[in-house]
Amino acid sequence: MTTEEVQRQLRYLTDRAEITDLLDRFLRSLDHGVLDDEWARAFHTEDVTAEMPIGTVHGRDAVLDRVRQGMALFDRTVHFGTNSVIDIDGDRATARGAQLSTHVLADGSEGVFVSAGHTDTELVRTADGWRICATALRIVWTRGNPPRPPAEFVPAAV
Repeated sequence: MTTEEVQRQLRYLTDRAEITDLLDRFLRSLDHGVLDDEWARAFHTEDVTAEMPIGTVHGRDAVLDRVRQGMALFDRTVHFGTNSVIDIDGDRATARGAQLSTHVLADGSEGVFVSAGHTDTELVRTADGWRICATALRIVWTRGNPPRPPAEFVPAAV
């Protein structure tokens, strides 16, 4: 193996590890993180598009607002992502994985809502590392009663 081949392979493995870490930290942050501007910058490009069960939004600020709205519906959560297939092409990448999310409702009922689905994520290398530029979570199945959004909750336009 030539030095150039070793360097390419090392770059691929490093990129893959960084992308995996970003996706893992993102899901963990939903359960334990502070959802603020720093959070949004740590994971998303400024022009990100996110398709979520609670609507599709465009732009980092809109994603932050929508995630805050969604997470406010739950008292506690555990998000688990696995089986990511990552394809890297230079400074762009895609990742498709599975997601299982368990939510304790914040309505005082202690009800539990579980959802499972697939995530399709597009990423781009930035000066600050890999960031999500587009993502879609498509729910395949659920168990339990979903949360009841408050009256002031306004779904985003698709």
